[in-house]
Amino acid sequence: MPLHRRQFLATSAAAALLPAATRAQDDSFEVTRSEEEWRAMLTDLQYEVMREEGTEPAFSSPLHDSKAKGIYHCRGCDLAVYSSEHKYDSGTGWPSYWQSLPDAIRTKEDRKLLFIVRTECHCRRCGSHLGHIFDDGPEPTGKRHCLNGVALTFQAA
Repeated sequence: MPLHRRQFLATSAAAALLPAATRAQDDSFEVTRSEEEWRAMLTDLQYEVMREEGTEPAFSSPLHDSKAKGIYHCRGCDLAVYSSEHKYDSGTGWPSYWQSLPDAIRTKEDRKLLFIVRTECHCRRCGSHLGHIFDDGPEPTGKRHCLNGVALTFQAA
């Protein structure tokens, strides 16, 4: 397990893990690639986050503090997934949004951490893991889409 992942888990309130994460099923998405193709196009950290449902270290993404206007895209397939209009500072260390763009993400239950059930969000077109959704965000949705910056690219408006 990479050091940054161990550091994240060591600081987590529920550091004990259940069985290893399972990758999104590539055959159920519009954009599919072999493991070798994903590895060739992504850095090790990007692969761990996007294909193995990992988490980047808090406060490590340049997108975290960005206030630029534009659209955030999935790094795996370039689908527009989040707007800067929905971005806010959650204080968590990860880029956060109160909603995604329409028809941009899929969600699934995540039980990898002991005693905590989270909601994962994935790109609906390629299945890349983007982050998690929590019920402690601002109005109007009350949701916090807490994303990994390495899973995103940004296109200024």
